[in-house]
Amino acid sequence: MSKDNNPNKNPELLQDADRRKFLNTAALAGLAGAGLSVGLAGCKKPEEAVAVKAADAHIEPGQLDPYYGIWSGGHSGEVRILGIPSGRQIKKLGVFVPDAMSGWGITNESKKIMGTKPDGSLLYTTGDSHHVHGSYANGTYDGKYAWVNDKIHSRVARIRLDVMECDKITHVPNVQGIHGIFPDKRDPVDPNLNRTTRVFVGMEFHTPLPNDGRDLDDPSKYGCLFSCIDAETMEMRWQCRVDGNMDLTATSFDGKLAACNQYNTENGAHLEDMMSLEHDACVFFHVERIERAVKEGRFTTIGDSKVPVVDGRKEANKDPRAALTCYVPVPKNPHGVNASPDGKYFICSGKLSPTATVIDLALVLKWYNGDLKEPRETVVAEPELGLGPLHTAFDGRGNAFTTLFLDSQVVKWDVEAAIKAFKGDKAAKVVVDRLDVHYQPGHINASMSETMEADGKWLCVGCKFSKDRFLPVGPLHPENEQIIDITGEKMKLVHEAPVHPEPHDFIIMTRDKIKTRQIYDLDEFPNAVKEDRVERKGNKVTVYMTSQAPNFGLREFKIKRGDEVTLVVTNLDKVEDLTHGIAIPKHDINFIVNPQETKSVTFKADKPGVYWIYCSHFCHALHLEMRSRMIVER
Repeated sequence: MSKDNNPNKNPELLQDADRRKFLNTAALAGLAGAGLSVGLAGCKKPEEAVAVKAADAHIEPGQLDPYYGIWSGGHSGEVRILGIPSGRQIKKLGVFVPDAMSGWGITNESKKIMGTKPDGSLLYTTGDSHHVHGSYANGTYDGKYAWVNDKIHSRVARIRLDVMECDKITHVPNVQGIHGIFPDKRDPVDPNLNRTTRVFVGMEFHTPLPNDGRDLDDPSKYGCLFSCIDAETMEMRWQCRVDGNMDLTATSFDGKLAACNQYNTENGAHLEDMMSLEHDACVFFHVERIERAVKEGRFTTIGDSKVPVVDGRKEANKDPRAALTCYVPVPKNPHGVNASPDGKYFICSGKLSPTATVIDLALVLKWYNGDLKEPRETVVAEPELGLGPLHTAFDGRGNAFTTLFLDSQVVKWDVEAAIKAFKGDKAAKVVVDRLDVHYQPGHINASMSETMEADGKWLCVGCKFSKDRFLPVGPLHPENEQIIDITGEKMKLVHEAPVHPEPHDFIIMTRDKIKTRQIYDLDEFPNAVKEDRVERKGNKVTVYMTSQAPNFGLREFKIKRGDEVTLVVTNLDKVEDLTHGIAIPKHDINFIVNPQETKSVTFKADKPGVYWIYCSHFCHALHLEMRSRMIVER
């Protein structure tokens, strides 16, 4: 028997309603305590659910998901690969942190990518992976790369999607708290390069520039930098100094513009100093002009860094026809800026305002040409959506989907209707639908959302709290990720799953965009082992060893106590998924080598004895027998 939907007759529904009321009231009280006011317009009772036929969210055993989801792992420092809509996690990448299963952060190759101290230890063993985005060609994902930022240590990592492994990490100089990241979608200078050539990141935390001990207590000397990285070489191209800090990042489909939503345009160092202005901004960067300024030598450098830094502050950019930056006023403390699939608009969410701000990119270019008096004239809509708007996704049919953090909802709204309403059309129906989610949603994305091929099938939302949705596991609860069918006019929640904290952002692309490799090419590795052997130069020993199920190429090898040993292993198997593990007891060594791949580790043999090197990754019926002896002599 189905339950009564009347909360007065169903205590569980009443309890849920009370909890939602408590969460909203507590959050609003916190904001009021900070001296803020939040409009209540748009906070309406959700429409009653209407039954719709959902797209098939159930993936049968043996069937493949139609989409890849690429998820950042938050302060786990990881990136995770999911199948969508099943939500099944199919791979985990360490990226910014060591990973005990794969040996990421243990092998010499991975440590070189991650960065090491002079003693060979990792530069960092923590990370905070926030935003992940894929490379583009012809306005859509090309399946070549994905990039993700590390907020805590100001790094940007690139992932090769053919093998789904990180291949480069760039340490961005002069900055702290890089948060927003987005690749360009077209070269701003060369029209023939209709693909990603640059990756942009924004700096969230003001610091002295340079941050070398000077001006510690003088916030007027603090600053923030917008950074550009070459997509192929992963080397720094330039930085642009701005007023205010930066949150998220978006890029236009024509390659001409990049932008960051900003809070703290006051340049304050304390909370009360960051909250005085009624408006913050969405700062736009004219990429071609910045590139020209760098080419013409109109830049400085900061500290020991050789990266060109151009001046994008308001005082230096008063003339729109020469300006490098454009500051479009938006309600205070916005969170999120997203590009619509038709290439026309950037949408900033209000966070402390119940609104979303729609900015027309054609009008931004008009401002740069001197055809508009004020940057605010580029705003074409500012609909009231509800409490705590954060992030926006798109279905390719003119609809936007925005998370409402305080309302614990996703709101679906019509962008063109919002523009009509902004012009005075009182009949325009802006909000199309609302859906409760559980609870406090943050990031959101839809299948192929910020591409020209947005298909309007699946919407995923990351909820920061799960509370009563899953079995309790102590004080720390899992977070909750929910999948919504958006094929019809009404949204329908079809799946949810607990997730290890704290996933942050994600993209969803059709599986045909990514062409994964099944085995590596032996010729890719200059140190590939062709002959099993041991070479000694003084107390430095290099052991070259092959693996081929069910044997290691060396049944045993001898070294001396105190030797510095480099073990190089090549997997000669050519069978898909026939991966071998290499584990060495008492030496903190464990890593995997995929078919036709070569990896190495370097360690000190400081304990005499016999140590069985064994395969730690199941590979063969004789997997348990796959061993080699490392004999360490006194």
